[in-house]
Amino acid sequence: MSKKPGIQEVLTSIEIENATVGIVVSRWNSMITEAMLEGALSTLKAHSVNKDSITIVRCPGSYEIPLTAQWLLEAKRYDGVIALGVVIRGGTPHFKYVCNAVNRGVIDLNLRFSTPVAFGVLTTDNVQQALDRVGDKGNKGSEAALALLEMIAIRRNLK
Repeated sequence: MSKKPGIQEVLTSIEIENATVGIVVSRWNSMITEAMLEGALSTLKAHSVNKDSITIVRCPGSYEIPLTAQWLLEAKRYDGVIALGVVIRGGTPHFKYVCNAVNRGVIDLNLRFSTPVAFGVLTTDNVQQALDRVGDKGNKGSEAALALLEMIAIRRNLK
C-alpha cells in the first residue's frame, strides 16, 4: 500500500498535473496588474501548468474582482482562481471601502465554493509601493500563483 505524502511534503513539491486555473485581472492600474499577470503566468508555467489550462479574464477594477471570480467558479472548470488587482490610497475613504469589499468577497468565495481563490490584490499608499511589489524585490502575482498551487496541492492530497 503506497502512503500519500503528508501536507509538509506537498508544500515542498508543487508540480501540479492537469491543473486548470482562472486568473481575474483588474484593468485599473494596468501598468501594475499586467506585471503581476506576467509574474503569475511565469510561475504557473515553471510549475508545469499548461498555458491552455489557464483562462484570463479582465474586469474594470478591483471592486469587480469577486464577482468576476465567482463567475469563473460557477463554471466548475477550475481547480482555483488567482485574483490580481491594485488599490492605491487616495485622499478619500474610497480606498478603505474598496479594500474591505474585495477582501471580504474573496474570503466568501473561498468558503462558499470550497475552491481556492488566491488573493493577489495589492493595497498600497502610493504608486511606488505598488511598483516595488512587481519589481526587483519580487512579484506579488507570482506569489499569488504559488499560494494557489499550494492550495490545489493540499486539496488534492486531502481527497
